[in-house]
Amino acid sequence: MYTPKQRRALKEARVREGRAHAALVYDAEQCVGWCQFGPTRELPRIKHQKAYGISEQELPDWRITCFFVGRTHRHKGVADAALAGALDEIARMGGGVVESYPEDTYGRKVSGSFLNNATVAMFERHGFERDRQIGKHIWVMRLRVG
Repeated sequence: MYTPKQRRALKEARVREGRAHAALVYDAEQCVGWCQFGPTRELPRIKHQKAYGISEQELPDWRITCFFVGRTHRHKGVADAALAGALDEIARMGGGVVESYPEDTYGRKVSGSFLNNATVAMFERHGFERDRQIGKHIWVMRLRVG
């Protein structure tokens, strides 16, 4: 089992080596969070796959599938900065349709440690629109970048 510090270092190494796509967020020298993204072929599996139900022709160009924010940096805009960074990188790499699967937390309290794909509200602030619901509180959200 890795410590949080070791996991951050491993993630940073994978990104720097080009083996993964992520927007890393730093507080000075320390990586405090990230947003994983990549082409659909790089990230083929998602939660709620059966409910997702779309054809190969309708797949997005990019997926944003996971966020991590260190416990001491939650509620400080790290996930928001990571999403902005991911969208900037996607645009730099040619853009296209970007899709993610955040949770709608409106009217209910949800622990940030369980929000692996952030919130619908955060994605809406970045221009994403709800496409369809695939879980009790999970939405497919889409945005065309670039």
